[in-house]
Amino acid sequence: MRDCFLAVLERDLRLASRRRIDALLPLVFFMVAISLFPLGVGPEPQTLRQIAPGIVWVCALLATMLSVNQLFAADLADGSLEQMLLAPQPALAMVAAKCLGHWLVTGLPLIVATPLVGLLFGLSGTALAALLLGLVLGTPILSLLGALGAALTLGLRSGGMLLILIVLPLATPALIFGAGAVSHAEAGLSASGHFSLLGALLIATALGAPPATAAALRISTE
Repeated sequence: MRDCFLAVLERDLRLASRRRIDALLPLVFFMVAISLFPLGVGPEPQTLRQIAPGIVWVCALLATMLSVNQLFAADLADGSLEQMLLAPQPALAMVAAKCLGHWLVTGLPLIVATPLVGLLFGLSGTALAALLLGLVLGTPILSLLGALGAALTLGLRSGGMLLILIVLPLATPALIFGAGAVSHAEAGLSASGHFSLLGALLIATALGAPPATAAALRISTE
């Protein structure tokens, strides 16, 4: 199982390195979408600081959905998905590896780029630290839920829209707790409760989403 996990992870990272434009598209979308808000809302520092957490989380969710739609589609098109599902190793290892690979390619660059967003919106050091910690806990949730949605909509003609409709309600608690943590930190209050809830959501999603995704892939390929 460990060898299967590492092999799929290495394969996905190698493919992402060969398709650099596709891999960078979520990050470019994230930065461009966020940079447009100060132009539309106005340069008032207090207003920008108040709306910054929600904007960052919504843009992170949309950037994740932009890339997760093709998480299994290419493997289905070339037949490699069926081969991986028919392998003697459990499909759970393959799904976990693909989710981790997606987070490394999409979620991690968003976290790295977030300090620039903090400077753009004038966030304090405490608020920026809370935003980064929240994204560290929350972006894996988005990748795991996105993989589940991609598996459920695999092969459907209007799968992209259906994927968003499936994932958005499931990801809403992560957005609420992540943005709430930054608001509490900015107000000088403890955000530990929000981080605990985000951690609990991450554990629950990590335990429940991969088996459900593997089952959905088997149904979609039958």
